[in-house]
Amino acid sequence: MSGVVPTAPEQPSGEMENQIKSPDPRPDAPPEYNSHFVPGPPGPAVPPPVGYPGGLPMGYYSPQQPSTFPLGQPTGATHPIQYQPGKYPVPNQPVPITWMPGPPPVPNCPLGLEYLAQLDNIHVLQHFEPMEMITRFETNNRYDIQNNSDQMVYIVTEDTGDFTRNAYRTLRPFVLRVTDCMGREIMTMQRPFRCTCCCFCCPSARQELEVQCPPGVTLGFVAEHWNLCRAVYSIQNEKKENVMRVRGPCSTYGCGSDSVFEVKSLDGVSNIGSIVRKWNGLLSAMADADHFDIHFPLDLDVKMKAMIFGACFLIDFMYFERSPPQRSR
Repeated sequence: MSGVVPTAPEQPSGEMENQIKSPDPRPDAPPEYNSHFVPGPPGPAVPPPVGYPGGLPMGYYSPQQPSTFPLGQPTGATHPIQYQPGKYPVPNQPVPITWMPGPPPVPNCPLGLEYLAQLDNIHVLQHFEPMEMITRFETNNRYDIQNNSDQMVYIVTEDTGDFTRNAYRTLRPFVLRVTDCMGREIMTMQRPFRCTCCCFCCPSARQELEVQCPPGVTLGFVAEHWNLCRAVYSIQNEKKENVMRVRGPCSTYGCGSDSVFEVKSLDGVSNIGSIVRKWNGLLSAMADADHFDIHFPLDLDVKMKAMIFGACFLIDFMYFERSPPQRSR
């Protein structure tokens, strides 16, 4: 029996594994974690985005599905916000332009003037062009038209040739194009060139602005009247019949205060509205970036509102337009 090697008695498999497993070398090893997670019922199915009937390709993110990306969830808008692949909003990016909601159609109202029918106050904000101060090159003026909620109503852009702008400066003839949120040109304002070397009381030397709405159809005129100590204008209809008057302050170059141009009836008794050039400190004194507030009654004829709106730009070019300083020869 010497060839038989004695064997140890068999042990249960659990005890055998405990003997084989080496002790954990880490002194403070955490105990094994047993998950007690119980999956809940499946949520509602999310429809795939438009353009991907079978779902998004690999690596694409859909803002309609929950994710850890710091992208705000869609609001209750009709069309959810969508982002390009790899393009995510940056916290410091400029705020997009907010336009005034489109108003319903108004009877007997030219197309595009429905916005003015709902307003009694608008702000005219001229863009500041720092390159004009550096290069001394006159550029086309641009204006933002906003309501009291800082919503964009119109955009006004000057359309004048480079030679005309820099040769005639503040006396230049110009064309201003007014566009709405759809990019449609709903109004045009034109000032012809008037020679100022003649006698200042001569009618041919007085400034005039024609307002067209829609473009090509005359809505009215803003005509300058000679006055010894203050700015005076007449607002006329398409037949050049006087409808209202604009009466400015004795000193239009007010430093440190607002310049108020009153809109009155023809007899001068009733006060209809006003065009106020706001004083913006050193920016008003040194730069060509004006700010106007226009006030008129809410129930005023929308065509007359447009004419008061047009008078603001003739006043700006005549009294507050500053050309870049010229180099001394």
